Amino acid sequence: MSDSVVVLDDLRAESEELDALVGELSEEQWGAETPAPGWTIAHQIAHLAWTDRAALLAATDAEAFAAETEKALAAPDRFVDEGAEEGAKLPPAELLAHWREGRDLLRAALREVAPGARFPWYGPPMSAPAMATARLMETWAHGQDVADALGVVRAPTARLRHVAWIGVRARDYAHLVRGIQAPAEPFRVELAAPGGESWTYGPEGAAQRVTGPALDFCLLVTQRVHRADTALVADGPDAERWLGIAQAFAGPAGGGRAPREA
Repeated sequence: MSDSVVVLDDLRAESEELDALVGELSEEQWGAETPAPGWTIAHQIAHLAWTDRAALLAATDAEAFAAETEKALAAPDRFVDEGAEEGAKLPPAELLAHWREGRDLLRAALREVAPGARFPWYGPPMSAPAMATARLMETWAHGQDVADALGVVRAPTARLRHVAWIGVRARDYAHLVRGIQAPAEPFRVELAAPGGESWTYGPEGAAQRVTGPALDFCLLVTQRVHRADTALVADGPDAERWLGIAQAFAGPAGGGRAPREA
């Protein structure tokens, strides 16, 4: 089974887990505030639906996507929020159907992308497996916001390996968007996975190291938890600085989350 098929299957499972959380919500619950300031549960799902449609356009019509990119560049601070706000105005049943249809269309389109082919995105061009990984990361992260709003504790799954992978790969990007020179040497990252195994990245002998629970790392790189509220251990000043600015998502530097109250 190819890497593309595996991550697309995991993306479907991640989407279905979130769908199970929101599928039977009341209209009042759709309006519940999430940890993202100004965003309700409806905004979270609308954002996922909007981004899925943007990814679908990128994978199937590069020229039309380029026109959308021009709009994003014209209003970079508002473009994403506006997409979420428009979708959040829809009746919940209509928004839910829109999200379901868009994510199915995207997965089908990504399955048809030729191996090795790349298509445009708001950041660097993406391959189909990379896009599926990015969509899974966002689905999991925004699903965390929904779960927090509903007071639901989700059990971590092996699908977190995709989130961890993109978080490690985005190390230099997290520095770049803050105007910081990224370290030249690779880091060693060792994460305790939900199933008890270890996920490792980088050379064993690296001077700069990050160790700890995979769940904490994934929450941190998606900026769903403050650094102080994790059990992650950084060995080396560059590793510690990275954990303070890490982000797995494209776009401007995020503000992150405030520390939990004691």
